[in-house]
Amino acid sequence: MKFSDEARIRVRAGDGGDGCVSFRREKYIPRGGPDGGDGGDGGDVTLVLAPDINTLADFRARKVFRAGNGRAGAGRDRSGAAGADLRIPVPAGTRVTEADTQEVLGELNADRTELLVARGGRGGRGNARFKSSVNRAPRQHTPGTQGEARRLDLDLTLLADVGLLGLPNAGKSTLLRAVSEARPRVADYPFTTLHPQLGVVAVGPMQSFVMADIPGLLPGAASGVGLGSRFLRHLRRTRLLLHLVDMTSAEGAAAPVVSLAEAVTTIAGELKKFDEKLAGLERWLVLNKSDLLPEEEAARIRKSLTEELAWSAPVFTISALTGAGTRELAAASVQRLENLEKENDSYDDTNG
Repeated sequence: MKFSDEARIRVRAGDGGDGCVSFRREKYIPRGGPDGGDGGDGGDVTLVLAPDINTLADFRARKVFRAGNGRAGAGRDRSGAAGADLRIPVPAGTRVTEADTQEVLGELNADRTELLVARGGRGGRGNARFKSSVNRAPRQHTPGTQGEARRLDLDLTLLADVGLLGLPNAGKSTLLRAVSEARPRVADYPFTTLHPQLGVVAVGPMQSFVMADIPGLLPGAASGVGLGSRFLRHLRRTRLLLHLVDMTSAEGAAAPVVSLAEAVTTIAGELKKFDEKLAGLERWLVLNKSDLLPEEEAARIRKSLTEELAWSAPVFTISALTGAGTRELAAASVQRLENLEKENDSYDDTNG
């Protein structure tokens, strides 16, 4: 499924340096003439494609970008140094629009890896430039021009890296809120999620991924039962599935309507009925709402469930509400995604 990740930034190219008014002053050279140098050009601001970035999360912390100014010219015909260009990395698929005019400046992709978004100012001319046969001692010079300044809207069409699935009220939306800036609706009753929700999970510098939450699944989802059935197809584009289970659903009744193991196998069965490829995606077990159970009881439930399922994939015990264990889950997820990327690159090189 496609989601929109957006950011608004300000960019300013560097100003050009002023031209210099100077005259050569040396002993025995009474009429040295003008020797004022030109100012340096200001630096440009360019967006560049960065294959190792997949979200715009880093632009939430920094929103203003400025290139270097050109230096002023100097005597002895010395030109000022040019300002340093600024190159801003963005992920593939980023569309750039000027916020004030809504003009689409371009999109960064395999066909266009760089986009100049703000041109630096031109350096001014020194008085040496104005010397002529009729103007032997010019005092004219020109100042440097200002660099372009723009407000840019960055819009990225994303595919979710990690998908959340589980029965209604398993805590998927709460987990999404805990690990990202997304604010899906959360309430103490099933089916609070009516549409897929997306959040960008930032684990560290240059380490982030996209997490998608779909409405809870019910038995028969593959045949069209419940809200989640409309969105199962979107999970096929993810690379990792996190299967959330409400640990407390096994408590409080002598014979729960659906045991924890049944809850897991039911969802797994629906995935297989819907799409064999979807069922074959890597799936981790995430036991949620541990804050409502004593630590010993949570450990017992985890051990019993994994033994009953003969579960071999990673298992995490978390509390999405308090945040316990969620950072570890996010860190493990981004590490696994990076490893999958390396495995794919290695496979492509081998079969290239």
